[in-house]
Amino acid sequence: MTDLPTVEQVNAVMRTSIPLMESCNIELVELERGYAKTTAPFAGNGNHLGTMYAGVVFSVAEVLGGVMAAVTFDMARFLPLVKSVNVEFKAPARGDVIAEARLDEQTIAAATAAADADGRGPYELHATVTDTEGKLIATTVGQYQLRPHG
Repeated sequence: MTDLPTVEQVNAVMRTSIPLMESCNIELVELERGYAKTTAPFAGNGNHLGTMYAGVVFSVAEVLGGVMAAVTFDMARFLPLVKSVNVEFKAPARGDVIAEARLDEQTIAAATAAADADGRGPYELHATVTDTEGKLIATTVGQYQLRPHG
């Protein structure tokens, strides 16, 4: 893979292709092969309880699967597909949140090989959502598939 997209490029695509990301001000802040980090501000994302709306907490983590794929897998050959995401809320968020996820090289290689061989390369992505003090807000486990174009 060459010419990997920048954080700015991925943010621009994310804002235009996923309107919720724009309206909730979810932003990608770090991106490299096998790693992605997003943020969401509390301002504008609150609920009737004075905490962050659960849908925003979920979304800041779920979007990691797609944005990380942009720099981890060969997007000229493959597209990521989310099959399921399980979220476990640990504590209410009363401020900005940060979501992070990593994929190791073994998982990346296995998903790529399976997609080449079978047309479906499953992989699991674990993400954490914390507040700005590091308090655990939520965890997610996503089941994804890498699929060839067409």
